[in-house]
Amino acid sequence: MQILLAGGAGFVGSHIADKLIEKGHEVLVVDNLEKGSIENIQHNIGKSGFKFIKSDIRDIFELEEKPDVIVNLIASKIPRYSSGFNTLTLNVEVARHLLDLTKKYNSRHVLISTSDVYGKSTDFPLREDGDLVLGPSTSRRWAYAVSKIYNEHLALSYMDEFNVYVTILRYFGIYGPRQHLNWWGGPVGVFIDAIYNDREVEIHGSGKQKRSFIYIDDVVEATLKVIESTSLNGEIINIGTEEEISILELAKKIALLMDKQPAFKFVPYESFTKNYEDPMRRVGDITKAKKMLGFEPKINLEEGLKKTIKWYRALKKE
Repeated sequence: MQILLAGGAGFVGSHIADKLIEKGHEVLVVDNLEKGSIENIQHNIGKSGFKFIKSDIRDIFELEEKPDVIVNLIASKIPRYSSGFNTLTLNVEVARHLLDLTKKYNSRHVLISTSDVYGKSTDFPLREDGDLVLGPSTSRRWAYAVSKIYNEHLALSYMDEFNVYVTILRYFGIYGPRQHLNWWGGPVGVFIDAIYNDREVEIHGSGKQKRSFIYIDDVVEATLKVIESTSLNGEIINIGTEEEISILELAKKIALLMDKQPAFKFVPYESFTKNYEDPMRRVGDITKAKKMLGFEPKINLEEGLKKTIKWYRALKKE
């Protein structure tokens, strides 16, 4: 198949590109490299079936070949240290543009959404048909969730109005090789980097907030099943694991695996942003992924952390 990966030079997108190329598909990656990296895809450049265009996807209106599938991997995330403006405008504009391309070329559309849309819901495990419960508009923390909820509604409205084929995936906390080592990439990379460099490990809030994390290989496996399927129109599917851990215990586990004894610094939310809200628990129901995709996470947290730490250490020795 011909597959367009918008944001395909990023952490997740580059891994998806690797597997698609390996399976014989033809891949077009469009990425402006603001968050993606040429190093993530360098090994594919020049290969048969792989093409890269450095561009903002919003500037592309014509494609040389009709894509069978368009995957929207572009996202500006939770604005911890900035305003919500870029998060809202980028996510909304990109989603509309990619849906218009999907409609134009009669392609299938895979929208990558996020578990953040569940907001403060306490109906655990979080189900795809459950309520989405957000905090006040005065907390810019919810800008990401709002933009992705809009993206989901927009995608489903294109399905209703224009008969566009759409599947929505809600990713839960992803980690693994090539991830960002700052808060853009989540706590795993931040903690590994701090512990390796003997810095204090910053824990936002109490550290008692619990999350589920999924290793990149499992995410790629599930996503490829969706890309290659033609029977998931209109479906919303959680992609995650059922394994939970508190943020503080995550940091301690990483330290143990790295044979380090770091100091922990607890950082109040109000010290870095106004009215920040952090859900105390987030774990998804993956029954639907199991039934519809035949998906079962294969890599547990400890194994995945070991793989990620190994990658990080190799990176630092280069």
